[in-house]
Amino acid sequence: MTLDFATLLAILAMAVATMLTRVSGLFLIRHVSLEGSRRKAIESIPPAVLMAVVAPTAFSTGIAETLACAVTAFAAFRLPMLVSVALGVASVAILRSLGL
Repeated sequence: MTLDFATLLAILAMAVATMLTRVSGLFLIRHVSLEGSRRKAIESIPPAVLMAVVAPTAFSTGIAETLACAVTAFAAFRLPMLVSVALGVASVAILRSLGL
């Protein structure tokens, strides 16, 4: 295996860009008042991202994965994201063990 300098440089540049976007969001949010509809919009981002990740699996795989995606989606309405994802993973494991 050889180390290509251009590839390494591209990976490091992407890592720096990712960190800058994450950190800048934390600094910028301090200057925004989060009241009413702004707060609701910010709070709806994590479930929207979760559904964007889960939806392709729901439509391109078997019935166990589709049902687990539905469980994850319904759980995301009321539960924290980590709990929702854990329920989805547990659901797909149980449904696959049942033969679905």
